[in-house]
Amino acid sequence: MQELPTIQPTMAPDLSSEEIRALSEEVRTLSAERNAVILAHNYQLPEVQDVADVMGDSLGLSRRAAATGADVIAFCGVHFMAETASILSPEKTVLIPDLDAGCSLADSIDADQLRAWKAEHPGALVVMYVNTSAEVKAETDYCCTSSNAVQVVEHIWAEHGPDTEILFGPDMWLGAFVERETGLLEDPERRSRFHIWDGECHVHAGIRPEDIVQTRAEHPDAEFLIHPECGCSTQAMEYVASGDIEAEGVHMLSTSGMLKHVEANPDGSFIVATENGMLYPLQQAAPRANLIEANRMAFCKYMKMITLPKLRDSLRDMKFEVSVPEEIAERARIPIERMVAIG
Repeated sequence: MQELPTIQPTMAPDLSSEEIRALSEEVRTLSAERNAVILAHNYQLPEVQDVADVMGDSLGLSRRAAATGADVIAFCGVHFMAETASILSPEKTVLIPDLDAGCSLADSIDADQLRAWKAEHPGALVVMYVNTSAEVKAETDYCCTSSNAVQVVEHIWAEHGPDTEILFGPDMWLGAFVERETGLLEDPERRSRFHIWDGECHVHAGIRPEDIVQTRAEHPDAEFLIHPECGCSTQAMEYVASGDIEAEGVHMLSTSGMLKHVEANPDGSFIVATENGMLYPLQQAAPRANLIEANRMAFCKYMKMITLPKLRDSLRDMKFEVSVPEEIAERARIPIERMVAIG
Protein backbone atom coordinates (compact mmCIF):
# COMPACT_ATOMS: atom_id res chain seq x y z
CA MET A 1 0.00 0.00 0.00
CA GLN A 2 1.14 3.53 -0.75
CA GLU A 3 2.57 5.41 2.19
CA LEU A 4 1.61 9.00 2.85
CA PRO A 5 3.98 11.94 2.42
CA THR A 6 6.23 12.46 5.43
CA ILE A 7 5.17 16.04 6.05
CA GLN A 8 3.78 15.39 9.49
CA PRO A 9 5.16 16.40 12.88
CA THR A 10 6.97 14.10 15.25
CA MET A 11 4.79 11.86 17.43
CA ALA A 12 4.88 12.14 21.20
CA PRO A 13 6.14 9.08 23.10
CA ASP A 14 3.57 6.54 24.27
CA LEU A 15 2.30 6.80 27.82
CA SER A 16 2.16 3.89 30.23
CA SER A 17 -1.21 2.73 31.53
CA GLU A 18 -0.38 4.20 34.95
CA GLU A 19 0.55 7.55 33.41
CA ILE A 20 -2.70 7.57 31.43
CA ARG A 21 -4.73 6.82 34.56
CA ALA A 22 -3.06 9.56 36.64
CA LEU A 23 -3.22 12.16 33.87
CA SER A 24 -6.87 11.36 33.12
CA GLU A 25 -7.81 11.95 36.75
CA GLU A 26 -5.89 15.22 36.75
CA VAL A 27 -7.56 16.35 33.54
CA ARG A 28 -11.05 15.58 34.86
CA THR A 29 -10.34 17.47 38.08
CA LEU A 30 -9.05 20.52 36.23
CA SER A 31 -11.98 20.39 33.82
CA ALA A 32 -14.44 20.51 36.71
CA GLU A 33 -12.57 23.39 38.36
CA ARG A 34 -12.61 25.39 35.12
CA ASN A 35 -16.24 24.53 34.28
CA ALA A 36 -14.87 23.20 31.01
CA VAL A 37 -16.19 20.82 28.39
CA ILE A 38 -13.62 18.61 26.67
CA LEU A 39 -14.32 17.95 23.01
CA ALA A 40 -12.40 15.28 21.11
CA HIS A 41 -12.47 14.55 17.41
CA ASN A 42 -12.87 10.93 16.35
CA TYR A 43 -9.27 10.85 15.11
CA GLN A 44 -7.68 11.76 18.43
CA LEU A 45 -5.55 9.38 20.50
CA PRO A 46 -7.62 6.75 22.36
CA GLU A 47 -6.69 8.10 25.81
CA VAL A 48 -7.81 11.58 24.75
CA GLN A 49 -11.10 10.19 23.42
CA ASP A 50 -11.63 8.36 26.71
CA VAL A 51 -11.32 11.53 28.82
CA ALA A 52 -13.54 13.66 26.56
CA ASP A 53 -17.05 14.78 27.45
CA VAL A 54 -18.14 14.84 23.81
CA MET A 55 -16.87 12.92 20.77
CA GLY A 56 -17.67 13.61 17.13
CA ASP A 57 -16.79 15.38 13.89
CA SER A 58 -15.52 18.95 13.73
CA LEU A 59 -18.76 20.84 13.02
CA GLY A 60 -20.85 18.62 15.26
CA LEU A 61 -18.47 19.20 18.16
CA SER A 62 -18.58 22.97 17.69
CA ARG A 63 -22.38 22.96 17.62
CA ARG A 64 -22.53 20.81 20.75
CA ALA A 65 -20.09 23.18 22.48
CA ALA A 66 -22.27 26.17 21.64
CA ALA A 67 -25.20 24.46 23.36
CA THR A 68 -23.41 23.71 26.64
CA GLY A 69 -23.28 25.88 29.75
CA ALA A 70 -19.51 25.47 30.09
CA ASP A 71 -17.31 28.53 30.41
CA VAL A 72 -14.33 26.86 28.74
CA ILE A 73 -14.09 24.66 25.66
CA ALA A 74 -10.99 22.46 25.49
CA PHE A 75 -10.93 21.40 21.84
CA CYS A 76 -8.88 18.29 21.13
CA GLY A 77 -8.69 18.53 17.38
CA VAL A 78 -6.93 20.80 14.89
CA HIS A 79 -6.78 24.57 14.71
CA PHE A 80 -9.60 25.33 12.27
CA MET A 81 -11.97 23.33 14.51
CA ALA A 82 -11.14 25.46 17.53
CA GLU A 83 -11.70 28.55 15.38
CA THR A 84 -15.13 27.27 14.38
CA ALA A 85 -15.99 26.71 18.04
CA SER A 86 -14.91 30.28 18.78
CA ILE A 87 -17.04 31.59 15.92
CA LEU A 88 -20.13 29.77 17.22
CA SER A 89 -19.38 30.43 20.92
CA PRO A 90 -17.80 33.90 21.12
CA GLU A 91 -18.70 34.22 24.82
CA LYS A 92 -16.71 31.10 25.77
CA THR A 93 -12.96 30.63 26.20
CA VAL A 94 -11.75 28.16 23.57
CA LEU A 95 -8.49 26.33 24.23
CA ILE A 96 -6.46 24.04 21.98
CA PRO A 97 -3.74 22.02 23.73
CA ASP A 98 -1.26 22.47 20.87
CA LEU A 99 -1.32 25.53 18.61
CA ASP A 100 0.69 23.68 15.97
CA ALA A 101 -2.04 21.09 15.41
CA GLY A 102 -2.87 22.11 11.86
CA CYS A 103 -4.56 20.65 8.79
CA SER A 104 -3.04 20.19 5.35
CA LEU A 105 -6.43 20.64 3.68
CA ALA A 106 -7.20 23.88 5.53
CA ASP A 107 -3.70 25.11 4.69
CA SER A 108 -4.24 24.49 0.97
CA ILE A 109 -6.03 27.84 0.59
CA ASP A 110 -5.73 31.13 2.47
CA ALA A 111 -7.84 34.29 2.41
CA ASP A 112 -5.55 36.15 -0.01
CA GLN A 113 -5.69 33.26 -2.47
CA LEU A 114 -9.47 33.10 -2.19
CA ARG A 115 -9.83 36.85 -2.72
CA ALA A 116 -7.65 36.62 -5.83
CA TRP A 117 -9.73 33.70 -7.12
CA LYS A 118 -12.93 35.66 -6.53
CA ALA A 119 -11.47 38.63 -8.43
CA GLU A 120 -10.99 36.35 -11.44
CA HIS A 121 -14.67 35.37 -11.32
CA PRO A 122 -16.69 38.43 -10.27
CA GLY A 123 -20.22 37.55 -9.25
CA ALA A 124 -19.46 33.89 -8.54
CA LEU A 125 -20.69 32.35 -5.30
CA VAL A 126 -18.13 30.65 -3.06
CA VAL A 127 -18.70 27.24 -1.44
CA MET A 128 -15.94 26.21 0.96
CA TYR A 129 -15.54 22.99 2.89
CA VAL A 130 -15.84 23.59 6.64
CA ASN A 131 -12.19 22.43 6.93
CA THR A 132 -10.90 25.95 6.32
CA SER A 133 -9.62 28.85 8.39
CA ALA A 134 -11.88 31.51 9.87
CA GLU A 135 -10.45 34.09 7.44
CA VAL A 136 -11.36 31.89 4.49
CA LYS A 137 -14.86 31.33 5.87
CA ALA A 138 -15.22 35.13 6.14
CA GLU A 139 -14.71 35.32 2.35
CA THR A 140 -17.20 32.50 1.70
CA ASP A 141 -20.89 32.50 0.81
CA TYR A 142 -21.73 28.94 1.90
CA CYS A 143 -19.85 26.35 3.94
CA CYS A 144 -20.39 22.63 3.38
CA THR A 145 -19.35 19.24 4.72
CA SER A 146 -18.60 16.11 2.71
CA SER A 147 -22.09 14.80 3.39
CA ASN A 148 -24.04 17.90 2.34
CA ALA A 149 -21.84 19.42 -0.39
CA VAL A 150 -24.16 18.22 -3.17
CA GLN A 151 -27.19 19.54 -1.29
CA VAL A 152 -25.56 22.96 -0.77
CA VAL A 153 -24.63 23.31 -4.45
CA GLU A 154 -28.10 22.24 -5.60
CA HIS A 155 -29.64 24.75 -3.14
CA ILE A 156 -27.59 27.54 -4.73
CA TRP A 157 -28.81 26.60 -8.20
CA ALA A 158 -32.41 26.46 -6.94
CA GLU A 159 -32.13 29.85 -5.24
CA HIS A 160 -29.90 31.74 -7.70
CA GLY A 161 -30.49 29.96 -10.98
CA PRO A 162 -29.01 26.83 -12.63
CA ASP A 163 -26.32 28.82 -14.45
CA THR A 164 -24.87 30.42 -11.32
CA GLU A 165 -21.08 30.41 -11.34
CA ILE A 166 -19.62 28.61 -8.30
CA LEU A 167 -16.13 28.54 -6.82
CA PHE A 168 -15.77 25.29 -4.86
CA GLY A 169 -12.91 24.33 -2.57
CA PRO A 170 -10.52 23.53 -1.22
CA ASP A 171 -10.85 19.74 -1.63
CA MET A 172 -10.56 18.87 -5.33
CA TRP A 173 -11.78 15.29 -4.72
CA LEU A 174 -14.97 16.46 -3.06
CA GLY A 175 -15.42 18.92 -5.91
CA ALA A 176 -15.09 16.11 -8.45
CA PHE A 177 -17.63 14.08 -6.52
CA VAL A 178 -20.08 17.01 -6.57
CA GLU A 179 -19.61 17.30 -10.35
CA ARG A 180 -20.57 13.65 -10.79
CA GLU A 181 -23.51 13.64 -8.38
CA THR A 182 -25.08 16.79 -9.84
CA GLY A 183 -24.76 15.69 -13.48
CA LEU A 184 -22.26 18.39 -14.45
CA LEU A 185 -20.11 15.88 -16.32
CA GLU A 186 -22.94 15.47 -18.81
CA ASP A 187 -23.38 19.25 -19.19
CA PRO A 188 -20.05 20.80 -20.31
CA GLU A 189 -21.49 24.32 -20.55
CA ARG A 190 -22.66 24.40 -16.93
CA ARG A 191 -19.56 22.51 -15.81
CA SER A 192 -17.43 25.36 -17.19
CA ARG A 193 -19.03 27.61 -14.55
CA PHE A 194 -18.19 25.24 -11.68
CA HIS A 195 -14.59 25.88 -10.64
CA ILE A 196 -12.68 23.62 -8.24
CA TRP A 197 -9.68 24.62 -6.12
CA ASP A 198 -6.68 22.32 -6.46
CA GLY A 199 -6.32 21.29 -2.80
CA GLU A 200 -6.38 18.06 -0.85
CA CYS A 201 -5.72 16.43 2.52
CA HIS A 202 -2.55 14.35 2.60
CA VAL A 203 -4.50 11.57 4.33
CA HIS A 204 -7.08 11.56 1.50
CA ALA A 205 -4.29 11.33 -1.03
CA GLY A 206 -2.90 8.19 0.57
CA ILE A 207 -6.06 6.12 0.02
CA ARG A 208 -5.63 4.93 -3.57
CA PRO A 209 -7.91 2.73 -5.74
CA GLU A 210 -5.37 -0.09 -5.73
CA ASP A 211 -5.28 -0.08 -1.92
CA ILE A 212 -9.03 -0.43 -1.67
CA VAL A 213 -9.25 -3.05 -4.43
CA GLN A 214 -6.51 -5.07 -2.72
CA THR A 215 -8.11 -4.81 0.72
CA ARG A 216 -11.52 -5.80 -0.60
CA ALA A 217 -9.96 -8.77 -2.43
CA GLU A 218 -8.36 -9.88 0.84
CA HIS A 219 -11.65 -9.44 2.72
CA PRO A 220 -14.38 -10.21 0.15
CA ASP A 221 -17.14 -10.56 2.76
CA ALA A 222 -16.41 -7.24 4.44
CA GLU A 223 -18.63 -4.22 3.95
CA PHE A 224 -16.89 -1.01 2.87
CA LEU A 225 -17.64 1.98 5.10
CA ILE A 226 -16.79 5.47 3.87
CA HIS A 227 -17.07 8.39 6.26
CA PRO A 228 -18.44 11.32 4.24
CA GLU A 229 -18.44 14.05 6.88
CA CYS A 230 -15.00 13.97 8.49
CA GLY A 231 -13.25 14.42 5.21
CA CYS A 232 -10.77 11.55 4.87
CA SER A 233 -13.00 9.64 2.44
CA THR A 234 -13.57 12.20 -0.31
CA GLN A 235 -11.09 10.64 -2.71
CA ALA A 236 -12.52 7.17 -2.12
CA MET A 237 -15.99 8.60 -2.79
CA GLU A 238 -14.73 9.82 -6.14
CA TYR A 239 -13.39 6.37 -7.04
CA VAL A 240 -16.71 4.73 -6.18
CA ALA A 241 -18.65 7.31 -8.18
CA SER A 242 -16.37 6.83 -11.21
CA GLY A 243 -16.75 3.06 -11.11
CA ASP A 244 -13.11 2.37 -10.30
CA ILE A 245 -14.31 0.60 -7.14
CA GLU A 246 -17.19 -1.90 -7.13
CA ALA A 247 -20.13 -0.18 -5.42
CA GLU A 248 -21.79 -3.27 -3.93
CA GLY A 249 -21.54 -3.31 -0.14
CA VAL A 250 -20.33 0.29 -0.03
CA HIS A 251 -21.95 2.59 2.54
CA MET A 252 -21.53 6.38 2.72
CA LEU A 253 -22.06 7.08 6.43
CA SER A 254 -21.61 9.97 8.84
CA THR A 255 -19.87 9.41 12.18
CA SER A 256 -23.12 8.59 13.92
CA GLY A 257 -24.29 6.56 10.94
CA MET A 258 -21.09 4.54 10.93
CA LEU A 259 -21.37 3.87 14.64
CA LYS A 260 -25.04 2.92 14.33
CA HIS A 261 -24.31 0.63 11.40
CA VAL A 262 -21.54 -1.23 13.22
CA GLU A 263 -23.57 -1.40 16.45
CA ALA A 264 -26.46 -2.92 14.50
CA ASN A 265 -24.09 -5.51 13.01
CA PRO A 266 -21.74 -6.18 15.94
CA ASP A 267 -20.32 -9.41 14.50
CA GLY A 268 -19.72 -8.00 11.03
CA SER A 269 -16.56 -7.33 9.07
CA PHE A 270 -15.90 -3.79 7.84
CA ILE A 271 -13.26 -2.07 5.75
CA VAL A 272 -13.03 1.49 7.06
CA ALA A 273 -11.88 4.16 4.59
CA THR A 274 -11.04 7.14 6.75
CA GLU A 275 -8.36 8.25 9.18
CA ASN A 276 -7.58 5.18 11.22
CA GLY A 277 -8.30 6.82 14.57
CA MET A 278 -11.97 6.15 13.80
CA LEU A 279 -11.41 2.44 14.39
CA TYR A 280 -11.07 3.00 18.14
CA PRO A 281 -14.61 4.35 18.77
CA LEU A 282 -15.99 1.75 16.37
CA GLN A 283 -14.25 -1.06 18.25
CA GLN A 284 -15.52 0.37 21.55
CA ALA A 285 -19.04 0.29 20.16
CA ALA A 286 -18.75 -3.26 18.76
CA PRO A 287 -15.91 -5.24 20.38
CA ARG A 288 -16.56 -8.35 18.25
CA ALA A 289 -16.56 -6.53 14.92
CA ASN A 290 -13.70 -7.15 12.51
CA LEU A 291 -12.40 -3.72 11.50
CA ILE A 292 -9.88 -3.34 8.67
CA GLU A 293 -8.10 -0.15 7.61
CA ALA A 294 -8.51 0.65 3.92
CA ASN A 295 -4.94 1.89 4.13
CA ARG A 296 -2.87 1.30 7.28
CA MET A 297 -1.02 4.57 6.64
CA ALA A 298 -4.19 6.69 6.71
CA PHE A 299 -2.94 8.30 9.87
CA CYS A 300 -2.97 12.05 10.57
CA LYS A 301 -0.22 12.97 12.99
CA TYR A 302 -1.58 16.51 13.24
CA MET A 303 -4.62 14.99 14.93
CA LYS A 304 -2.34 12.96 17.19
CA MET A 305 -0.41 16.00 18.41
CA ILE A 306 -2.93 16.52 21.22
CA THR A 307 -1.81 14.41 24.21
CA LEU A 308 -3.00 14.05 27.78
CA PRO A 309 -0.02 16.02 29.18
CA LYS A 310 -0.77 18.86 26.73
CA LEU A 311 -4.47 18.77 27.58
CA ARG A 312 -3.61 18.84 31.31
CA ASP A 313 -1.26 21.79 30.83
CA SER A 314 -3.82 23.64 28.70
CA LEU A 315 -6.51 23.38 31.38
CA ARG A 316 -4.12 24.04 34.26
CA ASP A 317 -2.52 27.14 32.69
CA MET A 318 -5.50 28.20 30.52
CA LYS A 319 -3.43 28.00 27.35
CA PHE A 320 -3.56 28.17 24.35
CA GLU A 321 -6.63 30.30 23.65
CA VAL A 322 -8.08 30.48 20.15
CA SER A 323 -10.07 33.66 19.63
CA VAL A 324 -11.39 34.86 16.27
CA PRO A 325 -11.63 38.67 15.91
CA GLU A 326 -15.27 39.70 16.01
CA GLU A 327 -15.24 41.34 12.56
CA ILE A 328 -14.01 38.09 11.00
CA ALA A 329 -16.22 35.93 13.21
CA GLU A 330 -19.36 37.85 12.21
CA ARG A 331 -18.65 37.30 8.51
CA ALA A 332 -17.53 33.67 9.01
CA ARG A 333 -20.69 32.85 10.93
CA ILE A 334 -22.89 33.65 7.91
CA PRO A 335 -21.79 30.79 5.59
CA ILE A 336 -21.92 28.33 8.50
CA GLU A 337 -25.46 29.39 9.39
CA ARG A 338 -26.52 29.18 5.74
CA MET A 339 -25.17 25.63 5.57
CA VAL A 340 -26.96 24.63 8.78
CA ALA A 341 -30.21 26.12 7.48
CA ILE A 342 -29.96 23.99 4.32
CA GLY A 343 -29.38 20.85 6.38
